[in-house]
Amino acid sequence: MTNSVKAITEALSAPFDHKEVKFKPQVVKGNRAMALAYIDARMIEDRLDDVLGVAGWQDEYETLADGSVVCRLRLKIDGEWVTKMDVGSPSEQPDGGDRMKAAFSDALKRAAVKFGIGRYLYRLPVTWAEYDPMKKQFTQAPQLPAFALPKPKAKSKEEPSKSALPADGQELHQRLKDYDAKLAAQKLCNVGSLLTFVAQAGEEAGFGPDLTTWAGPAIPLAVAKVKEFETQLRAMKPGQKSVA
Repeated sequence: MTNSVKAITEALSAPFDHKEVKFKPQVVKGNRAMALAYIDARMIEDRLDDVLGVAGWQDEYETLADGSVVCRLRLKIDGEWVTKMDVGSPSEQPDGGDRMKAAFSDALKRAAVKFGIGRYLYRLPVTWAEYDPMKKQFTQAPQLPAFALPKPKAKSKEEPSKSALPADGQELHQRLKDYDAKLAAQKLCNVGSLLTFVAQAGEEAGFGPDLTTWAGPAIPLAVAKVKEFETQLRAMKPGQKSVA
């Protein structure tokens, strides 16, 4: 697995904010219910947009005779299109349109799980919480374990990024220029070496050599390549300097 694929995989499979995770009762016993965690289909779409960009994924649907829906989800990862598919079932709602809508959403979520999105929710321990059977809602919010919460974003002195990834190619290019200058000032490489290294990697992955136009999966690729570049620098003997 290349660094860029690893970065994209980790970004796709990262836990959602606890406010975005919803719960529905799976088993009700008196005033308590077994809580089943799930995420809305729109959260899936937002995650795909954030990690891959709006042009980095595609979805196609096919309705089956029994009302089920097949979703073919295609993601552009490391310059190649990867397709995974799964089937969603209609809900038990009285309205036919709502049942069909639920089948489409279920199909998307199931296909997305195959790319790691929301898969951690299937590993949650069985949780019971206070439940009002009359209002059909939890009166006490179920708690998520630590592994199901996003990792705190810590600033690193060694990385060109701040607490978040660059928003676009312009910001990426500026951060890389700043960090390139910092490495050159430390006499670890020549000025421009980092920019050249990252641009060449992006061109090989199909993103083009112009860093200012990069977006979607190109951003985590750049971050991964910066780490790779610096690891190589730190491994060099004293006095050596990268001229890439």
